[in-house]
Formats: sequence, structure tokens, C-alpha cells
Amino acid sequence: MARSTNASDLIRYLSEGNGRESGKLPSLQDLSNELEMSVPRLREQLEVAKAFGFVEVRPRIGIRTLPYSFYPPVFQSLSFAIKQDRGHFDSFSDLRNQIEAAYWMEAVEMLNQEDLDALDALVKRAWDKLLSDPIRIPHREHRELHMVLFQRLENPFVLGILEAYWDAYEAVGLNLYTDYEYLKSVWNYHTRMIDAIRQGDLQTGYQALIDHKDLLRHHPFVLSSEPKRESQPSS
Repeated sequence: MARSTNASDLIRYLSEGNGRESGKLPSLQDLSNELEMSVPRLREQLEVAKAFGFVEVRPRIGIRTLPYSFYPPVFQSLSFAIKQDRGHFDSFSDLRNQIEAAYWMEAVEMLNQEDLDALDALVKRAWDKLLSDPIRIPHREHRELHMVLFQRLENPFVLGILEAYWDAYEAVGLNLYTDYEYLKSVWNYHTRMIDAIRQGDLQTGYQALIDHKDLLRHHPFVLSSEPKRESQPSS
């Protein structure tokens, strides 16, 4: 009996481990024969697999399987949602905050000396930018600091959500619109977080993480994008 040609055939083939050891899949024609589907239909399914981050296709190299990552489908869906409604970013941001809070203790307990040194370097680089003339926005340091804090987690779903958050943060322009006092507040909290981890006071570091999450609602760009409400009489 011929195989059905629904969109999951190639993904099912990949999930069964085909190509995992060598990292390389057969040619389109060979795959077409093996899966018993036309090459045009296989190309359609291959595009889906590429969008999910399961494979990559390169000239002269062919089709290669990729290590699993939750990031590609999350970011694609999130990007679509944000274009439909900017408020979806705020909902996703809340999800990200809850995830960082839930995994804080587990994540920071796994950090090694090299990680701590990297975090110190990021804090120093950020303050150097803030104190320079002209002032520079330390967005890259902001993103890297949070990713380093959670990088030791062996949980691709957590890491995929966190990575997608930062790309969405940039997509909506939050890395560009800010003011000096806001940036100083952010990095004062970051400094407290890293100092506390250095001292082994993970609870204080956790509290700094929670406190600094509330800053985003006061971000100048967030405030400017909120719909204006009619003033209400004071109670």
C-alpha cells in the first residue's frame, strides 16, 4: 500500500531517526522514491521541515538534519502573532518572565566560574557604554546576560522561548527606544543580580530578577505605544 502524502510524512521520517547519525539525508529523488511521493510534494514538505528547524538545505551539500531546537516554530508563530496584534508581545513577555522566575534557582546553581566571569564582563561592558560619550545602548549585553544566566539548562523548550523573546524584543523596537534613567535602573538591577550570585546569595539575586521585570512596563516605548485612556475622576 502506498504511503499517504499528508504534510507529516517527511517529519515522521525524520523523527524516526533517519539521517541522524550521518547528519545527511538522501537526495530529493531518492527521498521521493523512499517515501513514495512526487518530488514537488516532497519539496513542499521539505519547506515545512526547514521552517521548523529540523533540516537545512545547502548547495553542493544537500539536505542535512539539525539538532532539535524549539526556537524556529516559536519565533515564526510569535512573529505572525505580533504583526496581527502588538499586544501579543506583552503576553509573551509575561510568559517569559514567569519562565525565568520558575527556572532561576536551577539555572544559576549550574553556572560555573567561566559563566560568572562572562557575566561580570557583560556588566562591565554595559556600564562602559552607559558612561561613554556619546551614550550607547547596551542591548546586546542585556540579551547575552539573560541568555548566559539560563544557558546551562538542558531544556530546549525553555531556551527556545527565551531566545524567541529576545528576537521579538528587537522586532518590536524595544532595543532602540529608551532613556538614560531607565537604562541605569536596568543595569543597577543586573549588577545586583550578578553580585548576589557571586556571593552565593541566590535568593537576593532572585529578588533582583523579579524587581527588575517590572521595569519593562515603564519602558518609554511601551508607554508611548499604550492606547490613551480618558482620565477618570479620582476616588
